[in-house]
Amino acid sequence: MNFKEGVLIPIDKPYSVSSFKALAHIRYLCTQANNGKVKMGHAGTLDPLATGVLVLVTGKMTKQIETLQAHTKEYVATLQLGATTPSYDMEHEVNETFPTEHITRQLIEETIPQFVGNIQQIPPTYSAVKVNGKRAFDYRRKGKDVQLSAKNIRIDEIEIIQFDETTMQLSLRVVCGKGTYIRALARDIGRALESGAYLTALRRTRSGNISIENCISYERFEEWLNQQTIKKEI
Repeated sequence: MNFKEGVLIPIDKPYSVSSFKALAHIRYLCTQANNGKVKMGHAGTLDPLATGVLVLVTGKMTKQIETLQAHTKEYVATLQLGATTPSYDMEHEVNETFPTEHITRQLIEETIPQFVGNIQQIPPTYSAVKVNGKRAFDYRRKGKDVQLSAKNIRIDEIEIIQFDETTMQLSLRVVCGKGTYIRALARDIGRALESGAYLTALRRTRSGNISIENCISYERFEEWLNQQTIKKEI
């Protein structure tokens, strides 16, 4: 393992840890093992409340980050229908509720196809999208409104995994391209159902050809690293 020449390290990012924090922790451990600073970047941010595939690369492989970011992603998302939060996930409390009596599996099956293909999506305002040089979430956290423009995205597939009419929880498998916000997809599906929706769970299960089964546990990374042969800095 030669960190300078470049190593691809797929991590299973845990809940409530930001991508930046995960990167910093793994870089620190690799730097210690390398006896010298390791250059490292990630190929696609995951929200702190999301888990799953986070691809890290070192050294010369950081030049491939843009290519890696463009790879197709797969997610398993759990939506709570009938309510919204300001961030469309569980970072914030529910701020509005909506009727759900009319929602059936058949209605969901009829509604989902409109979100497959090349579509326009407005990112959540609680996101890292830049507005006048600042992150959109910075404005929102200061109580300011922000308007974001719709972006062209691609969703290849949406599969209904499970729908519970009692709890109004909907689980979906989503295959999509770069720049897709699953929180925004949840918001838009809720609106299309003439109700509301937000994410209660999100797991990235694949990035390109790297699936969750190929990932190294974040909590056990140091143990894994100690078992590797590393070409150390002199």
